[in-house]
Amino acid sequence: MKKLTSLILVLTLALSLVSLAACGTKAADSSASASPNASDTADKTITVGASATPHAEILEQIKDALAKQGYTLKIVTYDDYVLPNKALADGEIDANYFQHEPYLKGYNAGNGTELVSAGAIHYEPYGIYGNEVTDLKTLAKGATIIIPADDSNETRALFLLQQEGLIKLPADASAEKGVSTLDITDNGGYDIKTVEAATVPAQLKNSDKGSIAVINGNYALSAGLKVSDALATEDAKGTAAQTYANIIAVRKADLDSAKTKALVAALKTDDVKNFIAKTYNGAVVASF
Repeated sequence: MKKLTSLILVLTLALSLVSLAACGTKAADSSASASPNASDTADKTITVGASATPHAEILEQIKDALAKQGYTLKIVTYDDYVLPNKALADGEIDANYFQHEPYLKGYNAGNGTELVSAGAIHYEPYGIYGNEVTDLKTLAKGATIIIPADDSNETRALFLLQQEGLIKLPADASAEKGVSTLDITDNGGYDIKTVEAATVPAQLKNSDKGSIAVINGNYALSAGLKVSDALATEDAKGTAAQTYANIIAVRKADLDSAKTKALVAALKTDDVKNFIAKTYNGAVVASF
């Protein structure tokens, strides 16, 4: 009888331990399911690489709009024109916002990448600025003209110089084909120097008096230059406004993703358009 009683106690104790273990497992599973899945959280974060001015500033304006849709916008700023595309191609960011389509196409061709435009957001008129030059008509022969060196921006700068009658390009020159200083048919007697785009404002500041430079809109803004101080700007009604609009770039596979659509839709609003108009006074113009 004692043996039977002992056996019953042992079996009861074993069943109790199994029950407790099962409850513990269930509680742990419940806790795990209550915690947000890491991949789900990441899927609701849109990481965008951008130039500080004006791109990151514009992106800041849409954080609340995206938050209402359940997205967190993370902005990563870059100070050059190479790293944002590399980061996008490598999957480190979801999109970037700093460039126009001709530059993107040139990057793809040179790096074997498949990055595409998801939409044009704004246009930054190129300007010609001077070091103690107040009128292009008084620009002395032999004066230095500083322009950005990369293919698409060099093309754009040269067309602006031609627009102002400072140089001449071939009759069949076009933004699509691109031009360089080697294509100039008449340099007007000026010394045209190409340098890395981000350094043009500093190069102008340190240049000889009487020099001028063609400066990208975002780098002009970063350097504290106003479009109203420019000696000349691109014709806002010309092909440059269409050709060189700044875009949201994404990987080709993500062109129709929910993140991409949400990002572009949040940017193409009247609120963003009004912010651009009030903040940049013509140095940045909405393209939508």
